[in-house]
Amino acid sequence: MKCPYCGYNDSRVIDSREIDDGIRRRRQCLDCGSRFTTYERLQPAALFVVKKDERREEFSRDKLLTGIRKACEKRPLPTGTTDRLADDIEIALYGQGKAEIQSTVIGDMVMARLKNLDHIAYIRFASVYRDFTDITILKQELDTLLSTEAKAPRSTSQLPLIPEDELGLFNKRNKRGRVKVKR
Repeated sequence: MKCPYCGYNDSRVIDSREIDDGIRRRRQCLDCGSRFTTYERLQPAALFVVKKDERREEFSRDKLLTGIRKACEKRPLPTGTTDRLADDIEIALYGQGKAEIQSTVIGDMVMARLKNLDHIAYIRFASVYRDFTDITILKQELDTLLSTEAKAPRSTSQLPLIPEDELGLFNKRNKRGRVKVKR
């Protein structure tokens, strides 16, 4: 291992520890005595993406992450959500054990996960991925999204702002536009 301080080609390992996806090694240069840290990670076999025009290019996590981040830009998502989404997709891709994968498979995986995560991010990604050329196609996609959302049960993790039984009171208004409240 080359020393980052003096450039000497030999060092000794002082400490080794396993981390999430590899090994962290603390090293000391045999020439200048400086200490530095190296990280060793398993490099998976190369994965190539087959594009629509049959070109092949190496899978890039950064390119995947850039597309996801663009779709999720300015959305109220928790910190690290896009990174976890990209990690999840990358693990699923390498888990298939194939050397080549169609770009449409990756796009469909992103779309499925964004649909469950954030509808606006989903529509943003879909508009680029599916290359909507007509507003009617976009409207059809929105209609199917709304119909599936209406069928899905509401989340019970958040309490309603106004209880259901009191909600009916607010819908009835008197002549002046005020809400009638029963006391």
